[in-house]
This record gives sequence, structure tokens and C-alpha cells, in this order.
Amino acid sequence: MPAAAAIKVMVVDDQASMRAMIRRALQDFGFKDVRDKPGAVEALSAVRSDRVHLIISDLNMPEMDGLQFLEEVRKDAVIGKTVFIMLTGSSDREIVQKAAALGVNNYLVKPFAPAALKEKIERIFGELT
Repeated sequence: MPAAAAIKVMVVDDQASMRAMIRRALQDFGFKDVRDKPGAVEALSAVRSDRVHLIISDLNMPEMDGLQFLEEVRKDAVIGKTVFIMLTGSSDREIVQKAAALGVNNYLVKPFAPAALKEKIERIFGELT
């Protein structure tokens, strides 16, 4: 599987502190190309113009929530297969099922340890080297 350094990531969360924490964790895992946006609308535009391999998105955001963002990504012929991990403060079964129906690759409930994020990424990409 690809080394973390070869995987381009987009982190989307309306909380700057959460984006910074995730960015730091990803860099510690060996990711080199980590971008972030405070909202799904900006992130959608950015990944359409410069594709990434992995999107890590919060669920609860103003303007467009994580489920709407996931739906827009999956509908797009170019970026539709992008790996998508959803972050949320809720483990509400209905939300988890809706995300699964929309094609989310994995799901992580906040707060989480960086090791849990790494494990979710490795389940999809294989061991990060």
C-alpha cells in the first residue's frame, strides 16, 4: 500500500483547533500533503480542482454538513471514489446508517486518540509506511 507521504489529504472541520490537531497527527503518521478547510463548500471546490486521496470531514458544520458534503462527493464522477472518513461528536445510529448508505468509508466519534484515526486510515489504505 502507499506510504503516507504519497497520500493527499483534505481535513474539513469548522473548528480550527480540531483541524490543527488532525493535521499534526497526520504529519506524525508521515503524511506530507495535508490541506484543510473550515467548511464543506470550500473543501468541495478545492478537491474538485485539485484532487485528494482522502477526505476527513466533520459532520456538524454550518452551510453544508458532512452528510451533504459526502453526498456531493459521491455524486461527482471525478472525485466520487475519494476515500471519506466522517468525524462526529455523536454516535447516533441513524447518522451512522445514513453515512454508510451514502458511501462513507469509515467513521470516527470525537473525541478520539490519534491512534484511532491512524487505525481507521490503515483499515482502508493498509499499513502506513
